[in-house]
Amino acid sequence: MAPSARWEASAGTASTQETAGRARSGAGPADDHATGRTRGWVTGVGDLLLVRHGETEWSRSGRHTSFTDLPLTDRGREHARALAPLIAGQHITAAFTSPLRRARETAELIGHDDARVDPDLCEWDYGGYEGITTADIQRTRPDWFLFTDGVAPGPPEHPGERPEEVGARADRMLAKADAALASATDGGGVLLVAHGHFLRVLTARRLGLPPSGGALFQMATGTLARLGTEHGRPVLSGWNVTPRS
Repeated sequence: MAPSARWEASAGTASTQETAGRARSGAGPADDHATGRTRGWVTGVGDLLLVRHGETEWSRSGRHTSFTDLPLTDRGREHARALAPLIAGQHITAAFTSPLRRARETAELIGHDDARVDPDLCEWDYGGYEGITTADIQRTRPDWFLFTDGVAPGPPEHPGERPEEVGARADRMLAKADAALASATDGGGVLLVAHGHFLRVLTARRLGLPPSGGALFQMATGTLARLGTEHGRPVLSGWNVTPRS
């Protein structure tokens, strides 16, 4: 299969793109009020390649995992290794990874053990919901929804994050990625290896949506996504890509 064909969207991608496009055209790009920038516009060249780390014991059981530093399962390592040929087919001008073990291990297995560690790529701090499943949370909060409600307070060192705080981190990371893209002279892309909920928020912000827009983009473990541009505007070019898609 030719490298470009590998980036064909999976069955759910087209509808996700259309949903994001309708949301953006209806309300316009989301503004960064602190800086005056408009998050929906891309200042650099090239693409963002997003990799969610491989499976862990907690991701397999649906337990919220942010600061708990778990390794990959054997299956998670297998799926990460399977992404390596897809990544190798792309020109990467800069690579970044979350400092957490599961992300760093994934970066190594896909051939980027040189990825720069950046704490802004950490998973959403779940605070008091660390290690708890959504089903368990909803026994006492039936209408709870992470992307709008945030989390219960946790210990002082991990108090939890509000959706807008995760969005601010995503904006900082996008600014770093844009700087790397702008400095590239050969059209290379930037690789980000991180976590499901954080990458969903980052995708929403790239497409000009508020942090809660991350709810539109379900992302499986051990998968690849691509955020590109069309006519100068950000688009979703591939989502939940694996060698089997």
